[in-house]
Amino acid sequence: MDTPRARSLGELKRLGWTSRGVRDEMRANLVEMLRAGKTERDRWPGILGYEKTVLPRIENAILSRHDFILLGLRGQAKTRLLRMLVNFLDPFLPALEGAELNDDPFHPISRRGRDMVKEAGDDAPVQWIPREERYREKLATPDVTIADLLGDIDPIKAAARRLSLADEDVLHFGIIPRTNRGIFAINELPDLSPRIQVGLLNILEERDVQLRGHPVRFPLDVLLVFSANPEDYTNRGSIITPLRDRISSQVLTHYPPTLDVAKAITDQEAWTNRPAADVRVPPFLREIVEETAIRARASEFVDQNSGVSVRLTISLLENVVSNAERRALRLGETKAVARLSDLFAAESAVTGKIELVFEGEREGPAAIADRILGEGVLAVFRRHFPEPYTSARKTKEPQAPDAYKPIVDWFAKGNAVLVHDEHAEIAGLLDIPGLKDLVKEHLKPKKEDLPAACELVLEGLHRSSLLAKDASPDGATYGDMLKGMFRDFEG
Repeated sequence: MDTPRARSLGELKRLGWTSRGVRDEMRANLVEMLRAGKTERDRWPGILGYEKTVLPRIENAILSRHDFILLGLRGQAKTRLLRMLVNFLDPFLPALEGAELNDDPFHPISRRGRDMVKEAGDDAPVQWIPREERYREKLATPDVTIADLLGDIDPIKAAARRLSLADEDVLHFGIIPRTNRGIFAINELPDLSPRIQVGLLNILEERDVQLRGHPVRFPLDVLLVFSANPEDYTNRGSIITPLRDRISSQVLTHYPPTLDVAKAITDQEAWTNRPAADVRVPPFLREIVEETAIRARASEFVDQNSGVSVRLTISLLENVVSNAERRALRLGETKAVARLSDLFAAESAVTGKIELVFEGEREGPAAIADRILGEGVLAVFRRHFPEPYTSARKTKEPQAPDAYKPIVDWFAKGNAVLVHDEHAEIAGLLDIPGLKDLVKEHLKPKKEDLPAACELVLEGLHRSSLLAKDASPDGATYGDMLKGMFRDFEG
């Protein structure tokens, strides 16, 4: 609602401004956006993959004037969605200046606000609150108290001003009353203790708050929104039944539905344009980054109840770029192409983003990270190259002995290739018989991506048990599988 900036209650009346609740305000603004033909990108900038699922349900809740909760695993943009609700508020809202509860100039609810209107009348000063200041949030933790959320009686104020504890002026308001006429979000709602959850019941249903049995009731105008992990929310005892019953809408979030959407989200969020060096990430390597998260979300060693955040792919891509950037800087170059060795050098971006079950803890975070990265490599390898063990009767593609025979035979003769993330080039990689032609036929990479693509084939053959790989501080050495097995046996 665009209104000239009145500076007093009288000016506000003359301008014809009318009061409306925060839910009616958000509903009206959403209706106007929809009528104007604004797209999901306009209404929810930066949100990808939710256009047909999550966003329509949130907007239904807004149109229904509902309090609602977002249920989803970590890294599903729940907090970002809640913070974007301010886009449905008016740019500015008039409130009595100096009143601590963002009092409506026409209907003040605080003692100070009522006294201002009573004493100054139409001269009561008015301030304009920007929409960003009308959103508040609190992370639910076990130490959150009723005083934090709702408020409490301030005995020091009562003693200093010689007021009775029954006087309204001795109240110290919490964060929810101070968000009056705005949006208040509680993240990880199940972490609130049951007795604190009870304190929210009146706000959700009767729309008022009572402090420590104080006889004065405050009719608050607050939209309450929440976020939670589905397992915690549905687990008996985490959420008291009356509170769950009072939350009108429940919206389920999810991870990116497709590889393309996942790549778009990572590209949007990751910092890859580095001023020190121009780093190119080949398309197949970008696929591997996203496949890593997909494989982690299906891994039996990862706790799926905690989820695998999209922050994993963001951090992984940034670390891959950083490793290639560091190599370029050490070698005095201004450009670099990221490759597979950079991916494995960025292992720390995976270990810090996954929670392991007992079997995974026994294996160790580094081993599980290497396993998940390898599964991502293998998935992309199989997507672009012939299946090493496919029967000729089921496909027209060459069998593994034909497609990969020159490569495997070359290693069987005792040859080996050392790959290190700090080396400018991989010596002899392009000279391996049949490797370069195989890559050009199936992947068709750009010239500068060719060495990285060849490295993908070697790692794919290793993950398919056709080549051995020995990791050491000097790098990873690819060699003959049979000789590697005998060496391991002798060792």
